[in-house]
Parts: sequence; C-alpha cells; structure tokens
Amino acid sequence: MRAVSGVPESAAAIAAAIREGRTSAREVLEQTLRRISRLDTQLNAFTLVTSKRAVAEAEAVDAARARGETLGPLAGVPYAVKNLFDIAGEVTLAGSKINRDDPPATRDATVIERLHRAGAILLGALNMGEYAYDFTGENAHVGPSHNPHDPAHMTGGSSGGSGAAVGGALVPLALGSDTNGSIRVPSSLCGIFGLKPTFGRMSRAGCYPFCPSLDHVGPLARSVTDLALAFDAMQGPDTRDPVCHADAAEPIAGRLEGEIDDLRVAVLGGYFRQQGSEQAIEAVDRVARTLGARHLVELPETPRARAAAYLITNAESSNLHLERLRTRAADYDPDVRDRMLAGALLPATWTLQAQRFRSWYRREVDRVFERYDVLLAPATPMHAPPIGQRHMTLDGQEMMVRPHLGLYTQPLSFVGLPVVVVPVHTPGTLPIGVQVVAAPWREADALRVAAWLERHGFEAPLPAAHKE
Repeated sequence: MRAVSGVPESAAAIAAAIREGRTSAREVLEQTLRRISRLDTQLNAFTLVTSKRAVAEAEAVDAARARGETLGPLAGVPYAVKNLFDIAGEVTLAGSKINRDDPPATRDATVIERLHRAGAILLGALNMGEYAYDFTGENAHVGPSHNPHDPAHMTGGSSGGSGAAVGGALVPLALGSDTNGSIRVPSSLCGIFGLKPTFGRMSRAGCYPFCPSLDHVGPLARSVTDLALAFDAMQGPDTRDPVCHADAAEPIAGRLEGEIDDLRVAVLGGYFRQQGSEQAIEAVDRVARTLGARHLVELPETPRARAAAYLITNAESSNLHLERLRTRAADYDPDVRDRMLAGALLPATWTLQAQRFRSWYRREVDRVFERYDVLLAPATPMHAPPIGQRHMTLDGQEMMVRPHLGLYTQPLSFVGLPVVVVPVHTPGTLPIGVQVVAAPWREADALRVAAWLERHGFEAPLPAAHKE
C-alpha cells in the first residue's frame, strides 16, 4: 500500500512510525485533519470532528513517548466512529433528527475506551442511515455519504460514513455497526476490508441499539492487519453489555503471515449463487480460484433465514421506537418510519416462531462447519448503485435497492457468524466485496484467509482523488 498525502498508509505503519520517532502523533493528526478538511466536502463522511479532543489525545501519546513509556499497539492512529457510538460530551445522533434533543453522553462507548487505551486518536463521528435502518448510506437529514471511487454512487449503509472515511483514506480505521450487513455492505461498495465479529465477541455498551438480538459492532480498515489490531484492542467481556461474555482470544495481529493450508475452504452455493450480478458471482469465483477452493456447499433454508431475520429486526426495532413513533413521527425519515410502523403491527407469534427457526438454522450451519472452516459468499449483489436509485433488477426480477443490498449478508448475521469482507477490484469498475465466513468464535480463521488474499493482490483500491 502507498502513503497518502505524506501520512503512512496504514494504522500499523502509523503506530510503528510514532514508536520509532520517525513522526509524531501530533504531526499525523494535523495532516489527517487537513485531509478531512480538503476531501470531506465531497464525501460527506463526518458529522462531527472532535479536533480539540484529538489534539489532547495526540499530545498525550507524544508525551508518553518522550517519557520513554511503552506505547500501545495503535499509538497515534487516527480513527472515527459511526455516530451511534457514545462520545463523552457529545450527543449520540444515531443518524436521526430526534436524538439532537438528547443530552450529551456522559461516557465513551466501551470500544472507544479500549481503543483509547491502545493509543488510538478519536477524530469524530460519522454519517449513517437513520437509526441504522438502511443499506444505502443515504441520510434524509444531513445528506448521503458519497462513494470515494465515484461520488455519484452510494457507499452502502448503514455505516456509510465509515465506508466513505476509510475508503476515501481520510482515516485508516473506523468503527461501524452491523445488524443485517451494515459493516459488510459499505465495505463491499467502498472497496475496503470490514470485520463483523461473532455475536457477543465485541461490547456494544454505549452504542445506540437497533435490534439488540442481532446487533454487532466492528472495524473497517484498508488492511487486514489494521482490522486485527483493532479487533485485538476491542475484544473481551464487558459487564455493561449482557451478551458480551466471551473472554478475549489470543491476539491475532501478529499471526497473519503464515500459510492457510490447514483451513478447509468452500464456496457457498444455492441461494448465494442466485440473484447476484455477474460481477458479484465472478468476484467470489476469482477469490475461490486464488484459494484453490473447489467445493460448493449449501446452507439449508437460507431464504427462510433471511425472512426470519427481517421479522426479528422489524419487531425489535419498532418496539424500541414506539414512544417516538407516537409523538414525533414527522421527524423520522419517511422510509424508516414506515418500516417501523409496519414492524409494530407484527403478531408476536410470528416473531417467536422466527426465533425458534433461528435456533434450528444455527444447528444446521454448525453442521456445515464440521466439514469446512471457511465459506465464501458475495457481500453485495452488485456494485454501488447511483445515489437516489430506488430499484434494481437482479436475475430478471425488479426489487427495491434499500432493503435488498443486504440479501447476502442478512442470513449470516442472523446466526452471528464472524465475517471478513475482502475487496475485489477490476480497473475501470467500482469495487465489490466477498464475504469470508468462519465458524463462531473463529475470527482468526477469517482474518488469516483475508490476509493471505491481501498478500495475493486483493487490496483496497486507492481513490482517484489520492492517486499520485
């Protein structure tokens, strides 16, 4: 990877340069702030830049180095977060107009606290779809985030600002949330790496909820090593999040260089070979050829899994918003409001049956992982559509863009599987991503495969605005 605007190209490189005294955290921060000022008018990634806080954090890193202290693994690395993460002293917008009336957060989200301990420098909050109910990156209140490879096109959502900020090389690292695909869809459309960890691996404390039984948080980055560094820094149990119970796994960032001959890799067939564009299917085949993966395997009842995920999402999100829907319906994005109103009318028995099916589906997926360690699937059914496009045609069937960009991601987060998105880029086209899916709690397997692919040419493309 190349350096961007004089700043080292990755989080790992930035931290190394600061530890070795080749640059300072303050210098990296100032260059990053200049880049944001110059380029974010086109990308609309940031909704808040916390420059005063960032300066204090950068100066603390430099002071610690001057005292000879051991610096953290992300020392001096700039990053930003989707604006549903609590930032102490700031209002947590969650992409909405309504939340602007809320009091400021009194404490950082747990994952921000952990990144701070690792030395990372928080630069601010990022644009997102309202209340995370979105796959496009379009926000009715502050405008859409723009794809760094063609600003006329979508970033994907709901972590659209995170995709734009990392894909546009404004910051090397960002945080997003993923309920049905909201890290993986922007990673695919913006040509970057994204990690959705196992459900329960990463604390969601201090994150505005969307659908608590499906919500995940995770990092987006321009390199797999950076994903792993962030993962290592953030994982571990947290009493503030009742589902975050897993002990921290052995750090993975230093174990990505080896071969992957011990891993059994297969391609997901059936549902995952249907409806996608030629480019989406060819991206998977290209990755499979590089890995030598020849076996096709099907997950049973995948369309039903997606339908059940929709039911649970609609029911839980609507329940969280009932009071606001009664009193401030006019202040919602109409598309979000209408989906939540529909969810509020779902019979409880449907949701209960969806949860029972979820348990059955998890057992069936576990059986597949008895035979394979890693599965490959498209991340999105097509490249980034133009901003404002409402419909798309896949396999001869017209469908709405907003709910269906996640048709390949939703069945996998339904049972909380860890997934890394790997970018596939052909010159002259927009990038598209492939999901590298591992068994529960086996993020290391997905990251190792992604790192191997990165070494074999699957890198995050540099946006035209940055090319030298």
